[in-house]
Amino acid sequence: MSQQPTLEHSPLQGAFLDAAPLVAGDRVRLIAASGPSPAANTAYAVELLRSWGLDPVVGSHAHEVDDRAPYLAGSDEHRRRDLVEAWTDPEAQAVICLRGGYGAMRLIDEVDWELMRESRLGPTGRPKLLTGSSDVTALHQVFARFVGVPTLFCPMPANDVFRDSEIIRSDVHRWLFEPWRGRSVSGPAAQTLVPGRATGVTEGGNLSLVAASVGAQEFAVPTGGIAVLEDIDEDLYRLDNLMIQLKRCGWFDAAAGIALGSWYNCAELSDVVALMQEYLGALRGPNGEAVPVVSELGFGHDPNALSLPLGVIATLIAPADAPPSLVIE
Repeated sequence: MSQQPTLEHSPLQGAFLDAAPLVAGDRVRLIAASGPSPAANTAYAVELLRSWGLDPVVGSHAHEVDDRAPYLAGSDEHRRRDLVEAWTDPEAQAVICLRGGYGAMRLIDEVDWELMRESRLGPTGRPKLLTGSSDVTALHQVFARFVGVPTLFCPMPANDVFRDSEIIRSDVHRWLFEPWRGRSVSGPAAQTLVPGRATGVTEGGNLSLVAASVGAQEFAVPTGGIAVLEDIDEDLYRLDNLMIQLKRCGWFDAAAGIALGSWYNCAELSDVVALMQEYLGALRGPNGEAVPVVSELGFGHDPNALSLPLGVIATLIAPADAPPSLVIE
């Protein structure tokens, strides 16, 4: 895989600030880069996106199940082919991941990322958008490093939460069809752990996937950025292990601010917060200032999870006596 400029140096960093990523009539490609999508769930996603005025096209292998590993949507080759064909489709304006699970990281090393970078503009010259969360964190990271476009960390339309939550559907719709500048992310349980204010590029996603990428070519330390993390189904000792892995490679030391999302079905929230305080509470910036840290900002695996852009400049506002927020600049 050839090295590419990082997103911080990309002229497309502000792509969706003043112009919405999508407009009615746009073609969007739906893929399963990780686990297989049940046909009924895919059908729901297709009908929903059509009701939003989009033209959804489902990847050829979205419903496959790998013979060896039933947790994968077909072979690595087939899932990789769907990803590349979707992104390089000259008529497509976005690639929407149907669901997470496991397997996206298995695709990265054999992709021609120079070709993907050359294909980052849609049919009218607007930058394309990648959406998804959870295991799709692996793609967010590699798109940031090698493709150079902002991406949207958001719930996925073939998951049950998309069907069950009007909050999710409404929030994702706004991020797709409205400009991003000035939008604020803050969940109902958001709290400040370390007060302060910081501005930088949003980077990260699912804690397990970020930690799993340490040492890989797409791994990037969020120097001067806003590090965002969340996870699901992890015991406290596992979260501890993942956090110390990122601490030891300097991932937290370089960040200007830390935004934590939900820890759905993990340990007791009070125990998770105490763990995060242990790792993040004493961080200091280059001039000795406290690095602001917020918790429960609303993104992640929560049943009403909010969306959050990655690869954009944002300001983390963490007052000591008021709910925190992340504002897109």
